[in-house]
Amino acid sequence: MRTRHHLGFWLIAGAFLTAMAFSTVPTPLYVLYQRRDGFSSFVVTVVFATYAVGVVISLLLAGHISDRVGRKRVLLPALGLELLAALIFLSSAGLPELLLARFVSGLGVGMIAATATAYLSELHALSRPGDGTGRFEMVSTAANIGGLGVGPLVAGALAQYLPAPLHTPYLLFAVLLVLAIIGVGFTKETVDLSSERPAWRPQRIGITGTDRRAYLAAAVTAFTAFAVFGLFNSLAPGFVAGTLHHPSRLLAGVVVFVVFGAAATAQTLTSGLRPAARFGLGVSVEALGLLVLVAGMATGNLAGFLVGGALAGAGSGVVFKSAIGAVISSAAPAARGEALAGLFLIGYLGLIVPSLALGVTTRFVDATTAMYWFTGALLFLLATGAWLHGAESPRRLVTTSGSVLGK
Repeated sequence: MRTRHHLGFWLIAGAFLTAMAFSTVPTPLYVLYQRRDGFSSFVVTVVFATYAVGVVISLLLAGHISDRVGRKRVLLPALGLELLAALIFLSSAGLPELLLARFVSGLGVGMIAATATAYLSELHALSRPGDGTGRFEMVSTAANIGGLGVGPLVAGALAQYLPAPLHTPYLLFAVLLVLAIIGVGFTKETVDLSSERPAWRPQRIGITGTDRRAYLAAAVTAFTAFAVFGLFNSLAPGFVAGTLHHPSRLLAGVVVFVVFGAAATAQTLTSGLRPAARFGLGVSVEALGLLVLVAGMATGNLAGFLVGGALAGAGSGVVFKSAIGAVISSAAPAARGEALAGLFLIGYLGLIVPSLALGVTTRFVDATTAMYWFTGALLFLLATGAWLHGAESPRRLVTTSGSVLGK
């Protein structure tokens, strides 16, 4: 049985990686869609925001139900939605189909992220009951954040060197998604379905029973982290092609891969740091990365843009990991699920709002000027989050010390 659970662990990891990679396949292709359909950079951000809206809706309505109905009963339909999105992309003749495909893909990802993570955790525990969580954490991070970087890299390479650049990447991932569905079907369920299941309700969001200042610090910085990810998932390839004059689709994919690869690597490497040190490092590196990034754009320096993106991605990955840790440690156990749901909702607002604002701004000013404003806003939010974190830490220390002494 352990052998089957061990194989199932890697099958679910592969399905998770495939789904997350597919969700970012369109990123290096947006410039090609712009040329084909004649829409602006603002429309690119609308298309991306449509995906994020789908994720948010799915998280609220179905992201939590696998605890009741089983992992496979959520994961299989979710992968089916991703396959449907691939078929819509393949038949896309214009903007309406592009919007629909992105929305359907978002619905699937919102169901997959939490479900696949929980599934991996349980399969790891069943296949290696005496081990810690190190392998699970590394594999789930690589599949989730790493997958977001793999998708643009593969799509960019296929679009650069093979014919039918707006069809070939989706055809490949349609095949991979079919294989992922077969793999999930083979994997053993880990949720006991014999117990009575409560009636469905949407995921509640709240911060009752949570340290409000700690939560606000986590939320503000998580917003900035997702804003960086949103930038590179929507407009960055256009900046590379336009402002930096490098139209290669492969290069566009490499840029996004560097950002998400740096985020996944940084999350893994900083696992052993104390929470306060990890938070401070993440904020500092993200801020430095944003400054280097905008300097690279201002000077037309591709190397500077890449280095800035890598630093911003690494910092954002660490910041978001710190935000999750802060919410888990500060929330009461009974309120933890609601608090995390609220954090993810704020994070996805960070994915939507700044990208849309940046897209609107580029209609009136050049891309570099728009990036100045974008960077300034994120630096202000990072400073605010750091101030809130610094202000709440001593108070939490006093409270913790008092409770210990009271015992």
